Amino acid sequence: MSAIAMADSVCSLCHGLTGESVSPLFPKLAGQQKEYLKLQLTDFKKHARSDETGTRYMWGFTHLTQTQISELADYFSSQSAMKAEADQPDVRGELIFRDGLPQAGVAPCSACHGADGRGNGQVPRVAGQHARYMSDQIKVLQQTEQRPRDTPMKQQLRHALSDADAESVARYMATLGARE
Repeated sequence: MSAIAMADSVCSLCHGLTGESVSPLFPKLAGQQKEYLKLQLTDFKKHARSDETGTRYMWGFTHLTQTQISELADYFSSQSAMKAEADQPDVRGELIFRDGLPQAGVAPCSACHGADGRGNGQVPRVAGQHARYMSDQIKVLQQTEQRPRDTPMKQQLRHALSDADAESVARYMATLGARE
């Protein structure tokens, strides 16, 4: 099955045809980093992710070929970037995103995701992503066994970001990209 046919008949059920998911349970894939998408699809294929939501919806994707993974990553990464959800940024979330919480040892999110949240290569785009989805993902990243390829930066999040701060950052990231 071609990537476009798969995106139309399978992926669109949760992520929308062009990757602009309307449900906060599922990530927006439109304009996501191509390398990041490839890694995530490969992890689903190999059952390398153990987060509950990911396994519930993506566990059956062991049949994906490397060609399909590459084509799906090409397709979604080439779509128009995710649209921001809100116009009013969360002030606390912006502070954490831009400056981190030095007193708690939390590095700025922008150090990896970029000042505008667009990501780079293996680092995902977070600009315009659903706030609820991002909040849930921050909680997943706080559990070391949930995701492969952890970096020291992600490990800092794990130990020092409160639920309230995670929600603030998630709300702020949802407002990024409003001018795109």
